[in-house]
Amino acid sequence: MNKLQERINIMMKSMQDLEKTIKSIDHKSYGMYKSLQGEYQFGNFVFSIDKVQGDPFAAPSRVRVRVPKTTHGFPTSLYEKHETRIALEDMILRQWNKVVQGYNGRGAGSGNSGKIAVCPCGQEILERMAVVVGKEEIEGRFLMGLPAKGRSIYADALIEILFHFLPEMVEEVFLYGSYAMAKLEENKRLAEDQAYIRGKLEELELVAFIADGSILPRESGVSEKPLKGAVPFSSPESQQVTLKLPHYGEITGMGIKKGITVIVGGGYHGKSTLLRAVELGVYNHKKGDGREYVITNTEAVKIRAEDGRNICKTDIRMFINHLPNKKDTRIFTTENASGSTSQSANVIEAIEAGATAFLVDEDTSATNFMVRDSTMEMIVSKEKEPITPFITRTRALYQKRGISTIIVVGSSSAYFEVADTILQLDNYKVKDIKEKVEQVLAQQDKKVIMQIEDLPEIEYNRVVKKVDMSYKGRDMKIKTTGRDTISLNKENIDVRYLEQLMDNGQTVAIGYFLKYMMETMVDNKKTMQEIVEALYEQIKRRGFSHIIPKGYSAGFCVLPRKQEVYAAWNRFRGLKVQ
Repeated sequence: MNKLQERINIMMKSMQDLEKTIKSIDHKSYGMYKSLQGEYQFGNFVFSIDKVQGDPFAAPSRVRVRVPKTTHGFPTSLYEKHETRIALEDMILRQWNKVVQGYNGRGAGSGNSGKIAVCPCGQEILERMAVVVGKEEIEGRFLMGLPAKGRSIYADALIEILFHFLPEMVEEVFLYGSYAMAKLEENKRLAEDQAYIRGKLEELELVAFIADGSILPRESGVSEKPLKGAVPFSSPESQQVTLKLPHYGEITGMGIKKGITVIVGGGYHGKSTLLRAVELGVYNHKKGDGREYVITNTEAVKIRAEDGRNICKTDIRMFINHLPNKKDTRIFTTENASGSTSQSANVIEAIEAGATAFLVDEDTSATNFMVRDSTMEMIVSKEKEPITPFITRTRALYQKRGISTIIVVGSSSAYFEVADTILQLDNYKVKDIKEKVEQVLAQQDKKVIMQIEDLPEIEYNRVVKKVDMSYKGRDMKIKTTGRDTISLNKENIDVRYLEQLMDNGQTVAIGYFLKYMMETMVDNKKTMQEIVEALYEQIKRRGFSHIIPKGYSAGFCVLPRKQEVYAAWNRFRGLKVQ
């Protein structure tokens, strides 16, 4: 222990000091709670009150517990690797949610009195600020409503929370002895197996792997829980890949190869369900989700049309050229994009963000962006049509840039002509129909009629301009609405169509990342690509909690992928680039 830490420990108040102070302010004005701010030694853990709510009806106070390694006792083997640390943090947080749900509000009173809230978890295993397992301690961040009667301090209720529930909570959540070793090991083994599959994708030249027996359908349109009684996934023999995992042993499933994969089938037979599983395979999933062994290359990006989105000086010449109004598509700008221009920009910006695969569903795409049939080409000549459809670029995107495409189609057979793999979903069962399709096309004497075009050179040299982001003379104001909207100084960024954002906390984190980059990294010299990549290098070295202001330390931030950070910044109407 260094001298600075020794001085901090000497200065730290005890739990007895805290109890004495609480009793001394009983029945006084609620604002007196601010006198409690600070750190307190609670025997075998430290309790910190970081920010006190100003009113019993305001958002609850932000608090933390820190449990040293000598107390928590979790073996280092459970968190020495990045993937196993995230898995352990996730397991602790899920246990914490269960304990808090069973709390039943012992601290009754007005407003948010006695409210204990921790970051909720979905089906995905994500890196969160709520629980951080470090080399020397585990830190847990949460919200606590300091009890009140009316607008006066309710000391007895707070004492009940802090000196009865809090120690019980720490014991049940943050101590190794409260967990079954078998469950901890199972959690660790799953994380290592998932990491192994993810590492094998490149070696085997796969975009994704879907294990046989996986449950892909979800409970409902608003629930990500697995559908009971769903048909388990089974891979067609021609696409089967067998892996020998470090712990699970041999596992067989469908390997979606690099290149162009077309997925077809009747309505409600599972096409979009399969694509959705692949989309979310960029994240690991918890045991029992049904998609634990659905693993997708981390940089795969869902692409769709997005009418009305903002576009700022994006080079969309790959798809849009010689517009009638002579608008320059090398630096295309609009505050109200059409379906085709929005999907064009989404593709280009995804390449800028490092996409390795495009995931596309015909149902959410602009028809004129995706394909033009031969009859239409004869009626409207190519010289009169500014749109170069996606179908003519997919092959070159793969051959020249190594970017694969997985596309779901339901009404157009055109993509058969450029496909490397063609899969049919029939009552949720997958069939390889490439040979069948080739026979049908041969019988129809159908030939490839579209020209497979080369790619124009696109340079990602958009230098971000420094702009004043203060709000009425104060710091930038950030607000989020669920997963759908980020507000920077009341300028809304619509992120509802970023379909791989899976947690409200990711949206919150993106808001703070944008603030951090605009305030500390934009210098009128760096490109957006340089800034975002530098940000994620920082995160890799130091974690992402240092980017989030200390005032927002309750642990509700969740690490997003850099692809969604790029996408959100590109949709910000206050973005200025040179």
